[in-house]
Amino acid sequence: MDFHKFYETWYDQLHHQIHDLNKAPRLPTTDDHRHQLTHLIDKVMLHFSEYYRVKSLATNQDVLSLFCARWATTLERSLYWIAGWRPTTAFHLIYTESSILFESRMVDILHGLRTGDLGDLSPAQFTHVSELQCATVQQENNINDQLSAWQQDEACELLGGTCVDLDKKIERLVKIVEKADELRLRTLKMVVEMLTPQQAVEFLIAAAQLHFGIHRWGLNHDRERASRVDKK
Repeated sequence: MDFHKFYETWYDQLHHQIHDLNKAPRLPTTDDHRHQLTHLIDKVMLHFSEYYRVKSLATNQDVLSLFCARWATTLERSLYWIAGWRPTTAFHLIYTESSILFESRMVDILHGLRTGDLGDLSPAQFTHVSELQCATVQQENNINDQLSAWQQDEACELLGGTCVDLDKKIERLVKIVEKADELRLRTLKMVVEMLTPQQAVEFLIAAAQLHFGIHRWGLNHDRERASRVDKK
């Protein structure tokens, strides 16, 4: 399996799906509109589930190559947490988008006009987001501790010349990466489930735009760096 090739195809398909989300009626006014939004959201979520299914196969095949992440730019790799995005980023994104939209429509919202978007999260939704964030931070910290223990054990055995079963060490690393990926997908699903269809569409679009933007910045940086090296 070549995960690099799979990722390129998956990334292109994500572009098309986000394009479809952008074209969909953002404020559903009919049952057909609501069904359309729900269908598009489910399609994107299945796309992410497929990504982690294939990544799990690649992890079991060669977990160390995932840390090199040939499909990502150097900027993206510098932002990675255990071979992928940090789950709590989802909550920072919600707070940022909610704040921006609330400020842009503050007058309407203060006058009781409901916009229904991410700037119009209910108190119950904010409470849920906060609870999910706290739980996710705890799980991130637990996985961090497991990775730190793996690194410390591996370093000590390599320095001491006592590493006799590297395969078992790699198996431990595989489980750590899989736990991180499970947390990433679970967090994404829980966030989408607690939002209305309109809010979920806005969240997925914002998350994808962040992903696309960082990738473009990374490509530009890598090209400029390569150009400077060639001129020397």
